[in-house]
Amino acid sequence: MNSDFVVMLAQEGVRTTLMVAGPLVLLAMAVGLFVSIVQAATQIQEMTLVFVPKMLVVFAGLVVFAAFMLDTMARFTAMIFDLVSRGSGL
Repeated sequence: MNSDFVVMLAQEGVRTTLMVAGPLVLLAMAVGLFVSIVQAATQIQEMTLVFVPKMLVVFAGLVVFAAFMLDTMARFTAMIFDLVSRGSGL
């Protein structure tokens, strides 16, 4: 197992993690920003006002992006199994 193989594997792992988690994190950030702006404008400082919309949007995002996320994770897993079966770098 050489250092190039380990670096490539780490890069693919990080890329896959960002591809899977990215859409949900971006949705949560956008909703959080919107609710914060509304709270600042109306001076309503209620904690559940931030949590509930984020939770609902993340669940909706899971429904919408589930196929993409599963496909991305399956491709990464298949790549790992292929590398292990070929003995590349191991």
